[in-house]
Amino acid sequence: MNAMAEFQISEQFKPVPVALGSGPLAALKFRLRSWADLQLLTCLRFLVANRALLRGKVLDVGCGQMPFRHLVPANAAYTGIDIPAADSFGMDRHADIIEFDGTTIPFPDNHFDTVLCTEVLEHAINPAALIAEMHRVLKPGGALVMTVPFAARVHHIPYDFHRFTRYALAQMFGGFGRVTIEERGNDLAVIANKIIVATIRQLTPLRLPLLLVGIPASIASLALAHLAMWFGWGSKLDPLGYGLTARKD
Repeated sequence: MNAMAEFQISEQFKPVPVALGSGPLAALKFRLRSWADLQLLTCLRFLVANRALLRGKVLDVGCGQMPFRHLVPANAAYTGIDIPAADSFGMDRHADIIEFDGTTIPFPDNHFDTVLCTEVLEHAINPAALIAEMHRVLKPGGALVMTVPFAARVHHIPYDFHRFTRYALAQMFGGFGRVTIEERGNDLAVIANKIIVATIRQLTPLRLPLLLVGIPASIASLALAHLAMWFGWGSKLDPLGYGLTARKD
């Protein structure tokens, strides 16, 4: 058995793709998932806080199932791009998503007013090249809105390559102007996230004794994490991830 096969077997469950869907039931499911999935919740809060930047021609890089398209205003022009192997990430292929190779963005220079990129950079084999491409297709004065994970489990094996600190991000996006970076979540949110993931892992194979401990621990830690993020408890030195905005000079 080769190393790649061993890695593929080791991922007990893949992340469930995030998709907003349509209709009140889909919206309710998305809201409930946002409450339980702290990575998704903190990404959503960051994007909502920076929603005003999503204007004009908007490019969503690595758009997946376009869960944040609803944040783009109706008078903006939305374009989503993703790699052809979306099924490797458990995602459905949408006809209106443009395929690209994961690095070279198939649009001319200075084409978009905004580039959106959520939880994608860790999957780029060459993140510096992808960042350069996002910079290239942005118009001068255009905005980049991005999220990346930090304290996140290895996921979508074998396509998970990187984790970035705020200091690495500051260096990597130095070609942009007015870069701002903020932490998403804190150490208490990270602890809750780890307990929830560890509990889910006990479902296959079914380990009832661990579930009897893990389920109440997950509920309690999740409630504490929400309180911690609301009241500013905990440390941001160990966040779930980061949100970044930048302008092209």
